[in-house]
Amino acid sequence: MRSIRRDITTTGAARLPDSPCTHTPTCPTADSPDREAAVVVAGHPEQGWSLLCNGVLLFEDTGELLPDGKVIAPHRPLVAVA
Repeated sequence: MRSIRRDITTTGAARLPDSPCTHTPTCPTADSPDREAAVVVAGHPEQGWSLLCNGVLLFEDTGELLPDGKVIAPHRPLVAVA
């Protein structure tokens, strides 16, 4: 498994690189609408989350945490009532 290098900003906070993806073709970026199609680099289903190679944390409830700290609310499909 490949480690992800963290850069230290001038404020001392760690941040992930913009795109650690080395796949061909390149995975979608964290700000792309199809960002969830990126490859999983660290999966922890027992804890309910996966880290994608574009830096997105994807949660089992379909919520997301983007590398810049932006939160994407869960977006599960609605169940049709018969």
